Amino acid sequence: MNMLSADALAAYWSGPEITANALIFCNLLGALFLGMLIGYERAYHGRAAGMRTYGLVCMASTALTVFVGYPALWYGGHAGMPLNPDPTRVVQGVVTGIGFLGAGVIMKEGLNIRGLTTAASIWASAAVGVLVGVGFYIAAISLTVLSAGCMVWVAKLEYWLPSRAGVAITVEFEKGFVPHEDALHKIASEHGYEISKDSLTISSRDRHAKWHFIANAIDSKKGTSMSELAHMMNSYEGVEHFELTHCRN
Repeated sequence: MNMLSADALAAYWSGPEITANALIFCNLLGALFLGMLIGYERAYHGRAAGMRTYGLVCMASTALTVFVGYPALWYGGHAGMPLNPDPTRVVQGVVTGIGFLGAGVIMKEGLNIRGLTTAASIWASAAVGVLVGVGFYIAAISLTVLSAGCMVWVAKLEYWLPSRAGVAITVEFEKGFVPHEDALHKIASEHGYEISKDSLTISSRDRHAKWHFIANAIDSKKGTSMSELAHMMNSYEGVEHFELTHCRN
């Protein structure tokens, strides 16, 4: 009985077992580095999910997939597991878990939605880890470079391409003042904006009308800047309070 236990324990320190653990360690180390590389762009821009988050996600995804490639060595080779397990089940679990993590970084602030790029890049980091885990190292490195490049350079490309920036505007008028929607559209047009269709929300409290709407720049290169819009709002009759924010949705 003691001899059998000693043999079972020794199996965990056999040559193939040690070699497999060394290879898994190298995979984990590489995945950590690739994940941190993607996360650096987020950390550089002050996002909550940075190098540690991405490194851990990528490394954990690798850990959950790489061990599937060594079924004969599971539990010291005494588990009697099938030699061809299905790794797609592990991948499904990874994707499900990353879905919860990605949802946690998406935040809605008024009309702004933030965190979509971070959530997408966390998902990409998990995919990098899966590729490392199944041994597609070149594909993993390629996905890392493409993901990091997308977050760095596509933002600059978006700036140069024609676009229509949005501004969320909240205006509270003086007591008893009655604003007119036609005048609002005319003023917006004069400053290079148009009111987004169906975005106008009107409320009232103690006879103070409050309008909330989104104005999209007709031409992002020619639209009035936020500071000029703020100065303009101060000069209009009937405006008591206002708030301007960039609208990303």
